[in-house]
Amino acid sequence: MNVEILHVDNHLLALHKPAGVPVVPDESGDESLYDAAREWIRRECAKPGEVFLGVVHRLDRPVSGVVLFARTSKAAARLSEQFRAHTVRKLYFGVSESRPRGESGVLEQWLDKDGERNVVRVLEREQPGAQLAVTRWRLASFERGLAHLDLEPRTGRPHQLRVAAASLGAPLLGDLKYGAARPLADKSVGLHAAELEVEHPTLHTPLALRAAPPEREWWSARR
Repeated sequence: MNVEILHVDNHLLALHKPAGVPVVPDESGDESLYDAAREWIRRECAKPGEVFLGVVHRLDRPVSGVVLFARTSKAAARLSEQFRAHTVRKLYFGVSESRPRGESGVLEQWLDKDGERNVVRVLEREQPGAQLAVTRWRLASFERGLAHLDLEPRTGRPHQLRVAAASLGAPLLGDLKYGAARPLADKSVGLHAAELEVEHPTLHTPLALRAAPPEREWWSARR
């Protein structure tokens, strides 16, 4: 796998994940971003033996964009705490064939995941096991029949943004689980992790990571 390096230092490694690649190994047996990242460190940093790499967040397999790994246990612990405390800023680009209801807002939803089907549903009210998902969103543009959304999750729930877009009446391109009319040719969904901002775990300074959307026609307005 050819990986695009967004940032590397002694404590961190940030990559641009292609759509269709799992972040960590799964039952498919396909090469994961985690595997590719460890191999890159082993080769480029001349690290013999076992390479430590901490997974602090993930993207769904059909989603592209910024993924940050920790290269030390100290960095992994401190980054994981930032994600738990929701102090990390995340910006995703979404694209849909439908214009959302409204121009901007904050969506709060109680979500329940069906683990067997790997599908999330929206509940009318809080129930045992449900998780609150908070998403800030705005319509960035609507041109050539495509709505481009800015999506900022304030929480990190499974399928949160995919469900949020569908709830706004704008299911993401290719997202058959949540209302898209047809699949995309590359089997991706119209969601891209464009920006990730964290506090560096050892320098304690802001670190902003950015990845341009894939070179696909449905992302042309974002490039």
